[in-house]
Amino acid sequence: MQSDFHYNTKNAKIQGLSIQAGELFADLYKNQGEDAKVTLDALEAYKSLRRLLPREYTWDPQSRHIGATAAHKATQ
Repeated sequence: MQSDFHYNTKNAKIQGLSIQAGELFADLYKNQGEDAKVTLDALEAYKSLRRLLPREYTWDPQSRHIGATAAHKATQ
């Protein structure tokens, strides 16, 4: 399976959406006035998108999904 975003536009789109969902979660989390359920729903959306991507090492179920560094930075 080709995991390079250049060759797999589906994975590139998922990566882009996961970064946006991560940024949304970070914004909601920082704003303490927001409803906690909305914040948790945004986190679940982010995690669901990340799970759609293949892992860096297919033989290791504990390895991170491709693009994890960029996605993680979006949640900070």
